[in-house]
Amino acid sequence: MLTIEFYKNEKGEMPVKAYIDSLDVKRRAKVLRTIGLLKKNGKFLKEPESKYLEDGILELRSKVGNDLSRILFFYCEGNKAVLTNGFTKKQQKTPRTQIEKAKRYRADYLSREVKSNG
Repeated sequence: MLTIEFYKNEKGEMPVKAYIDSLDVKRRAKVLRTIGLLKKNGKFLKEPESKYLEDGILELRSKVGNDLSRILFFYCEGNKAVLTNGFTKKQQKTPRTQIEKAKRYRADYLSREVKSNG
């Protein structure tokens, strides 16, 4: 079973938690269900629930009606996935700004992990 962790910035804020908390009950339930599938299946979770984007960044995908919720994440050593940011998708392609944000959060996370373990 995979360990799920929410990225936390230096101020203690968790962008993905804030996104999940902002969702209505149905969408939140669907997103939490998808996170549960990731926890259970790990790297074996594939489309339509999980999709590789680029450079080690993946997205969790859930849909309620026409609402497409996405949560970006990356895998870490020790059988762990770190969820970085979430958004409601309005177009076919995942916005470049969201992917770049996930990469920045990953770099921050990994730099602080090295400091705390080093």
